Amino acid sequence: MKKVTFPKTPNGGGKQPLLASEPWLDDACILDMDYFVKTLSGIKSKGVRPDLVGSIIAHYASKWIPELSETRDIIGLKRDNDPSSPSESTTSTWRKKRFFVETLVGVLPPENDTVPCNFLLRLLRVANMVGIEMTYREELEKRVSWLLEQASLKELMIPSFSHTCGTLLDVELVLRLVKRFVGLDEVVKSGSALIKVAKLVDGYLAEVAMDTNLKLEKFIQIAAALPSHSRAIDDGLYRAVDTYIKAHPGSTKQERRLLCRLIDSRKLTPEACLHASQNERLPVRTLLQVLFSEQNKIMLHLDWSGQLSTTRSPNSNGLDLSARFHSKREISTQKVEIKRLKEDVVRLQNQINLLQHQLEKMAEKKRRFFPWKRLILMSGSSSVSDVGKREFEEVDFGKHTPISKGKSSHRWRKSLS
Repeated sequence: MKKVTFPKTPNGGGKQPLLASEPWLDDACILDMDYFVKTLSGIKSKGVRPDLVGSIIAHYASKWIPELSETRDIIGLKRDNDPSSPSESTTSTWRKKRFFVETLVGVLPPENDTVPCNFLLRLLRVANMVGIEMTYREELEKRVSWLLEQASLKELMIPSFSHTCGTLLDVELVLRLVKRFVGLDEVVKSGSALIKVAKLVDGYLAEVAMDTNLKLEKFIQIAAALPSHSRAIDDGLYRAVDTYIKAHPGSTKQERRLLCRLIDSRKLTPEACLHASQNERLPVRTLLQVLFSEQNKIMLHLDWSGQLSTTRSPNSNGLDLSARFHSKREISTQKVEIKRLKEDVVRLQNQINLLQHQLEKMAEKKRRFFPWKRLILMSGSSSVSDVGKREFEEVDFGKHTPISKGKSSHRWRKSLS
């Protein structure tokens, strides 16, 4: 076995290398996996830091498995077009890759943050393709879940290599990774990491939602795997839900309601609320919730602005101190903002009135198409002519309410809250 030497620093002392690609590791040792493992053991015995050992493994792993490189598409294309490359059978290549992946997983440092998450995801992609042992795959999934906030959406989109799975992407794998991440200790799982993973999951859902074979249960399981406080804004989740409804036009009203329950209308930005208020694919109840939520935001903002402008100091002798410190430009800007908010309130109120008018028209159509609902089962002594003395009015989501003749009619509507 060839002896591995470390480069010398200018002061003459030995120092660990900074990059795995430096020439202190002979490239001849990577021609054989067993020889590489022995050389790596010698490197570890010399006290090299675990993160440097992980970078060495990530750098030289692409020599055996081109799919592990970030430029794997270009490398694979060159290798396929190279006439000098030896031709191997598919079974032989599959067995070699399986042996290489299992060996690489076995020599990884025990520390979880020594190898980049994207490299582990690429390794997990190849592992699922060649079908490695369950213990190695679980070890890879455990490592990825520890570093899931560092993952990119491109590397997370791992294809499904199972013939029993109907989707193009391996949604079961992502669901396991997210659940493992949520189950981590709070010391390891910080608040910022939780927000990053939630954004990553929402982007993944928006991509996988276009698959017509994706079941509603899987979509809901992945979206609901994260706690509600992990999403500060639900715009990404709303985009994923809207994409799923658009890609599955045959979904029922009940399925759309289940999807829309995942979205918190209070966490939508004004742009998302505007899009949702004009989205005909959403249920009517969801549209009303979005409109009411946006109206409440505007009213709270107006109340807060009014309280701020009328706040007085106890030592001001009845004078408004806020007028002293605000310039004319600031006051004019606040007036313009308040005017715009008032216009938004009027616009939202008009939309609510329009929706209520549409509901009334729907109720009127039902009364026309189903006149038999107005009939009342009278007792044996009552005549048929007495049936017309009472009327029943039915609202879409209400119940029959009797109206007495000669009195003003009142319509009772079920609460929309």
